[in-house]
Amino acid sequence: MKYALVAAVILQGTTVLASLLPVHFKAPSAAHFFDLVQNDTYDFGCRPKAVPTDDGHFTLHALLTEGQIAYLTKEYEPSSEITLHRIDISKRAAIAPIGNGDRFQAGAVAPSGLGTKATGSTISSIMNVNEINSAIKGLVNAYGISTITLPYRTFNGATQTAAYVGAGTDKSKYRLYLSAGMHARERGGPDQLIYFISDLLAANKAGTGLKYGSKSYTNAQVKSVLAAGVVFFPLVNPDGVAYDQSSNSYWRKNRNTRSGTSGTSVGVDINRNFDFLWNFRKYFSPYTAPASTSPGSETFYGTAAASESETKNHVSIYSSFPKIRWFMDIHSAAGDILYNWGDDELQTTSSTMNFRNAAYDGERGLLGDTAYKEYMPSSDATNIKNVAAKTVAAMRAVGGRSYTAMQSVGLYATSGASDDYAASRGYSISGANKIYGFTMEFGYSTNFYPTLAEFNTNILDTNAGFMDWALAAIAVGLD
Repeated sequence: MKYALVAAVILQGTTVLASLLPVHFKAPSAAHFFDLVQNDTYDFGCRPKAVPTDDGHFTLHALLTEGQIAYLTKEYEPSSEITLHRIDISKRAAIAPIGNGDRFQAGAVAPSGLGTKATGSTISSIMNVNEINSAIKGLVNAYGISTITLPYRTFNGATQTAAYVGAGTDKSKYRLYLSAGMHARERGGPDQLIYFISDLLAANKAGTGLKYGSKSYTNAQVKSVLAAGVVFFPLVNPDGVAYDQSSNSYWRKNRNTRSGTSGTSVGVDINRNFDFLWNFRKYFSPYTAPASTSPGSETFYGTAAASESETKNHVSIYSSFPKIRWFMDIHSAAGDILYNWGDDELQTTSSTMNFRNAAYDGERGLLGDTAYKEYMPSSDATNIKNVAAKTVAAMRAVGGRSYTAMQSVGLYATSGASDDYAASRGYSISGANKIYGFTMEFGYSTNFYPTLAEFNTNILDTNAGFMDWALAAIAVGLD
C-alpha cells in the first residue's frame, strides 16, 4: 500500500463534487490511516479524524466519488486490516433548508437566538449570504453595535464586514475574536455566531441570563463576556458559501479562478492560506502533506501566503484590534475543540525547537517521532488545554452529545491554518500580542449539511461552548 497507492490515485484527481458520497474506513489503529490521509485527492472533511469504536478499532470518514470507492474497495480487498464501508443516508431526514428572501428585512429586524427563547424553540432555516449581512445590520439597528468594513474585496467582488461589541469604541479594549464561514460547505457556522451575539445583546438589555439545553448562564456572566470585548467575523468566505448554497456541491474553497477555471481546480482553501509555515515543502518533512500545491485539491494553499482577499481581511482584524488575546475559528464537522499547534505535536521543554528555527526545516509534521515537536511555554500549554476542556464540557452538558478536546495536529499535520497563524503572531511579529488559537469543529464527521433538527442542536451546543470558552478565557486572563 504505502505511497504506491497515493501516487496511483493522484491520477484520479478530478472530482465531480455533486457525486460525493459518505463512507468510512475501518482499521485496527489510527496509524493504519497515515498513508491514506496524505493523498490530497481524497476529501476527509475539514480535517481527517480517526474515531475509536466500541470494538477497539478506529474509523475514518470521507466523501468519495463512485470511482474512488470502486478503486479503494478493490485495493483493500486483500487486506484484513483496512475496510471501506458506505454510509446509508437513504433514511436520513432532509437537510436544513436555506432561507429564501431576507427574514431580517435589510436590518429592520434583528436576529434572535435560542438562548433567550423558551426551551424547544427552533429556527426554521439556515441564513443565506444576503441574510447574514442583513442580520449584522439588524444588530446595529437594534443594539447599536459597531461594524468595520474590511479592506479587500473578494474575487467575486463582495465587500466583507466584521463587527465588535461590548467594550465601547476603543478597539484596544477588545480581547476575544471569533470567525466563521471559512469553509463554504460547513453550514450553520455563521448562524451560530450571529445568534450567539444576538443572545448576549438581548440578555444584557433585558437583564436576564441565557439557557442552552441543560446549560444556563447568569446575567452577570453575560455582562462579563461582553465586557471582555467581542470581535466577530461571521462570513469569511461569502463567494464560496453563495456557490455552495446554490449548488449543494459540498464546496469548500473560495471561488478564485486564477489557478483553475473549472471543476475542483477553482478556488483556494482559505484555511491553508495563512502565513504560518505556508511554504510546507520547505518547512515540513517530504513524507507528510499538510496542504496541497494542486489547484484541484480541497486543501490547495494558493499562490502565496495570504494571497486571498479573505485571508487578508481576516488578518487585518489583528491590526485594528491589537490586544486580541483569544481567537476561535468555527468549523464542522467532527465534534472537537482543537488548540495549537497543528504543525506537529506540542512540547514545552525546548524553546529553540520552534517554527521559526530554520535548523528544523524539512523535519516538521511527522507524528510520533523525536526529530521535531512544536514549542509552547508550559504555562500557555496548561492554559490552552484547560480552556479547551471547559469548552468541551459545556457543549456536552447541553444535551449529552460527545465532544473532544485535542491538539490541532490530530491525525496529520496542517500548515497555513488560521488558529496557528493567530498563535504565531506573538512569536514572529515584533510588538504583536500573544494569542491563544482554537478551532471549534461542531457536529459529526463529514456531516456538513445538517438536518433541521441537527442545525438547531448545533446552535445550542456551540453557543454554550462559546460562553464557556469566553468565561474560561476571562478566568485565565485577558492581558
